[in-house]
Amino acid sequence: MLITKTLNSFGEYCMFLWRSIGVPEKWRVFIKRYLDEIAKLGIDSIPLILIVSLFIGSLCTILIKLNINNPLMPRYAVGLTTREIILLEFSSSILCLILSGKIGSNIASEIGTMRVTEQIDALDIMGINSANFLCMPKILGLITIMPFLVVICMGTSLFGGFLICVLTGIVTVETYLYGIQTMFIEWYVWFALIKSLFFAFIISSISAYYGYYVVGGSVEVGKASTNAVVMSNIMILVVDVILTKVMLQ
Repeated sequence: MLITKTLNSFGEYCMFLWRSIGVPEKWRVFIKRYLDEIAKLGIDSIPLILIVSLFIGSLCTILIKLNINNPLMPRYAVGLTTREIILLEFSSSILCLILSGKIGSNIASEIGTMRVTEQIDALDIMGINSANFLCMPKILGLITIMPFLVVICMGTSLFGGFLICVLTGIVTVETYLYGIQTMFIEWYVWFALIKSLFFAFIISSISAYYGYYVVGGSVEVGKASTNAVVMSNIMILVVDVILTKVMLQ
């Protein structure tokens, strides 16, 4: 029963994507909505990213210093390890898990509200591909802006580690800066950016799917938002494992 339900949902999701991804009927309207979604989903999330990244970078530096007390370990290992954690996992995977709660629930609740108030039905009656009109700008907008958010997260997190070194002196600033430059592997940055594209697609498409197929009233909209966030997080973790195995093998 569970397998049948899962397969039905997956098939419905694929059909939804087939309807959503296509050539817009009116490019002027699409571009306007696309730019609005970039601002709403991406730029409006920057304050949250700055706050979270600043504290995570500081915490990483403190915890790594506390757990590296071996005198045989070089002091610059604090900066090096902080950089690796931020580049490989936090700036892409953990950030997208955090953003899925904000962005995913926003997308699902917005589209779900339009469904229960019959605005989507009105678009269909007018002959407009409602899935394409409503969802594709959100999907493309988030995919476009997510790598920029990841870069902001990287820089802010590393600055958070720098700031905690200045304020507390747990590691000298020179040692920390030397550590984040030592044995730098450029591919790790590209790895994080590539992962962010997959995660952006997962968050936007799954959230739009749950919102688009809401049945009922406002209570169901809330349930759809919750389900969208939960499923997005699960799929982000699954895809993260697969991409890490494939791209860092």
